[in-house]
Amino acid sequence: MTIHQRLLKFVTRTNWVLFLITSAAGLMALPLDFAKGIVFGGLIVTVNFHLLYRTLKKSLTPPHLSSHRVVLAKYYIRFTVTAFIIFILISQHYVDPLGLFIGLSVVVLSIMIATLFELKKLLLKEAI
Repeated sequence: MTIHQRLLKFVTRTNWVLFLITSAAGLMALPLDFAKGIVFGGLIVTVNFHLLYRTLKKSLTPPHLSSHRVVLAKYYIRFTVTAFIIFILISQHYVDPLGLFIGLSVVVLSIMIATLFELKKLLLKEAI
């Protein structure tokens, strides 16, 4: 397994684990609006990550190579839909904006954790 595959697998799994942990912690310990923000934010960003992965994988696989315009069009459509959903969630006061921000940070946190683990592996490998 290459480093790219290992990182992608780790980040994908960590996204769901962090989403479940933050959602459960939020629902148990925080006010409902704040917890709903964490849940909706985590769900939005995790689903977006998977959709982006699927779009890139389909467009870069040799038998089905797509033009970059198709990939960008799908990206901007997904971005617009996401922005609209976030706008509705905040403007209609369904969620707390800070909780939504924390939920939207799930993928960033999982990428940072993956980076730290890979750096640790690299540093320990060089030290031996």
